[in-house]
Amino acid sequence: MTRTSLSAPQQQLLNLFAGLNLPVLAAPMFLVSGPDLVAACCQAGIVGSLPAPNARTVEQLQQWLEQIARERDLARQRGEQWAPWMLNMIVHSTYDRFEAERDLVRRYQPPIVSTALGSPKRVLETVHAYGGVVIADVISPALARKAVAAGVDGLVLVCNGAGGHTGSYNPFAFVAEVRQFWDGPLGLAGAISNGRDIHAAQVLGCDFSLVGTRLIAAHESLVEPAYRDMLVACSLDDVTTTKAVSGVLANWMRPSLEKAGIDPGAESRASIDFSGDIATANKAWKHVWSAGQGVGQITGTYSVAQLVDELHQGYRESRARTL
Repeated sequence: MTRTSLSAPQQQLLNLFAGLNLPVLAAPMFLVSGPDLVAACCQAGIVGSLPAPNARTVEQLQQWLEQIARERDLARQRGEQWAPWMLNMIVHSTYDRFEAERDLVRRYQPPIVSTALGSPKRVLETVHAYGGVVIADVISPALARKAVAAGVDGLVLVCNGAGGHTGSYNPFAFVAEVRQFWDGPLGLAGAISNGRDIHAAQVLGCDFSLVGTRLIAAHESLVEPAYRDMLVACSLDDVTTTKAVSGVLANWMRPSLEKAGIDPGAESRASIDFSGDIATANKAWKHVWSAGQGVGQITGTYSVAQLVDELHQGYRESRARTL
């Protein structure tokens, strides 16, 4: 693929992932990713990410961002590796904390900002002003075109099989169609569970992969032990795709739906609503547990460092077999 017309931020994003030993971004997972998971990912050499709404208040978000900055500086002082990190923002019109979170973005300057459930245009000027880059999650070619038209620096294609809010398209078809009109940085999300998957995403034409479900089982995630236990116990057959929880198509572990008394086959009456304090409010999605279709590959718990070592080994072996 000839890449002669990339913008400076787009080339910056490509260089970022090319400089890592493993082209992986930790998926920003609601109520799962916290500052400890971000730090562990960055120290292990993959891009850590934090969804801003995971902090119960704007004040707590500031504390978390301060913690990330402090641990980054200490790691650099010790001469240890620290991969770039990313802040994920909801840009939907109903999200009350958007302006306050954008102020924190100006202050703490995450190298990457990702947007979900809305146009990335709302944050582009702010992030570009300090030299950062913006990527957008998209679930269809139409939304990808809109993000490109808005001036985004990178795309993440959320495909069928992704945990939490998921896409509907096969990655082969999705990547191929988007590559017809976009030669900028491209990430793939959806059941990326081992090193072979990461290599396969590159073969398809992607520059990086997002790993989500497997990181939920890591010791450094925010989830309670029972969530990790359910991940280990579940297989692909236990993953249910439904709109019944939040009004948005998402993948959930069936045992958690049953425990919450939610019928995945029922027509959803929920509507998208990110008003109020969504990390503490009594929202339906807080009481069930998501997982992607790669959940069957989780056979135990581990540290982020152990997982990244496993992914790296599988990635190297996969690449070696094709040489």
